[in-house]
Amino acid sequence: MSMITPVPLRHRIRLLLSAAALLACAAAPAANLQPSGMAPDFTLRSMDGPNLRLNEQRGRVVMVNFWATWCGPCRQEMPHLNKLHDKYRDAGFVLLGVNIDDNARAATDLATKLGLRFPVLLDTDKTVSRLYDLGSMPATVLIDREGRVRHLHRGYREGYELTYDQQVRALLKE
Repeated sequence: MSMITPVPLRHRIRLLLSAAALLACAAAPAANLQPSGMAPDFTLRSMDGPNLRLNEQRGRVVMVNFWATWCGPCRQEMPHLNKLHDKYRDAGFVLLGVNIDDNARAATDLATKLGLRFPVLLDTDKTVSRLYDLGSMPATVLIDREGRVRHLHRGYREGYELTYDQQVRALLKE
């Protein structure tokens, strides 16, 4: 016969307070990301080690793709993103993959397995993903040379890569 030990009141109170704090953080206002508004600046550590800052990319067309290892559509999209990166990188295009997994090792392993050729940034504490107010995975933001958000895509379906290609090409021509 097993006995269930009751949880002391102080532990239950601590647990409730922790849950309330997490809910408060989740409810904190995020940037109201709108096309034509400025993209919120951020600095994140790259998978390869050095930090990368978004504002340092001014003068280039930037795609920021938020992804996670547990996201099936993210995995489906990655080969297309590799092709887009390869096609336009010499024309002033930068693709930044922002991984939101808690475990940076899992992100690094999957990025290596998928052969990602663009910088992968690690947002393990979710600071940047909260700043960009992601509602789905993957989420993709296209930013013009002046740092303004021009296109926002939530989720991925087969064929989105054609839209990405058209939008990147148009922004590079500006």
